[in-house]
Amino acid sequence: MSKEKIKKMRDIPFERLLASGTAMCAGCGALEALHQIYDILGKNTVFVNAAGCMTLLSVYPFTPFRGSWLYTSMASAPAAAQGIRDALDILIEKKRIKPKDNMQVVVLAGDGSSYGMGLSAASAAIERNLDFIYICYDNEGYGNTGQQYSDATPHAARTSTSKSLTGFQYYKKDIFAIWAAHKPAYAATIIGSDPLDLAKKVEKAKNMKGAKLILALSPCPTGWTFHSNETVKIGKLAVETGIWPLKEYADGKIVHTKIPRERKPVEEYLKIQGRFKHLFEPQRNDKLIAEIQNEVDKYWGHYNH
Repeated sequence: MSKEKIKKMRDIPFERLLASGTAMCAGCGALEALHQIYDILGKNTVFVNAAGCMTLLSVYPFTPFRGSWLYTSMASAPAAAQGIRDALDILIEKKRIKPKDNMQVVVLAGDGSSYGMGLSAASAAIERNLDFIYICYDNEGYGNTGQQYSDATPHAARTSTSKSLTGFQYYKKDIFAIWAAHKPAYAATIIGSDPLDLAKKVEKAKNMKGAKLILALSPCPTGWTFHSNETVKIGKLAVETGIWPLKEYADGKIVHTKIPRERKPVEEYLKIQGRFKHLFEPQRNDKLIAEIQNEVDKYWGHYNH
């Protein structure tokens, strides 16, 4: 490829490069959040991308990111982030790069990696107080390989590996609580459909030292089975029903940044997603719907501010 063509590619705006990614799904909630996150973090970043949906953003030798990008296996992104952070610190100490050219180290991983295979590496990185931002786009399943269930799959959801009349029998792992138990510098939940809340939290994480988690619920049209133009609607309902609490952890405290005073019934969120269709058709399953509602009610009863 000629130098002229490479230069032209580098001049294409981030948004156009993302939009041109033919492998990415229309209406992707992860991309919705990532657009906004990248606007705040800027080009002075190095993304360590664990294998997953967002790996498809990169078409060798290009990525849509203006800084740097490294691809890793699903389990090892935090370990790679440690190596990059150490290398940058050494280069600054030896004055081979200027402090103004320092880069923010950012892990970009899905829930398959974050809740499962990569959790051990993340735990070790937090314990070492690694200075990095960990972005998890949580589409509640292994979206890149056919939406098999993951440790983030919600109770009763149907996936390609949980097809019974009751869907997934277990419950979603609370990865936010696991991170908070490690006492990181910061942890926050976000969603692309609430850009102001997202921006405040990412800006806060950007300006802090230490391990930081940005956990983004990422509605997935193909995996959750809904029309791609309903991503924002589903994101808003996740917050309004209380299924996805917007909160942050800092200085040993968990604070909710948006509290739905009059929560909508969870079925308003469930009934517009194909993965929960079996709860309503051909016969309504009041027992399972009540179980899901009860879990949400218990959560907010505990955090009744």
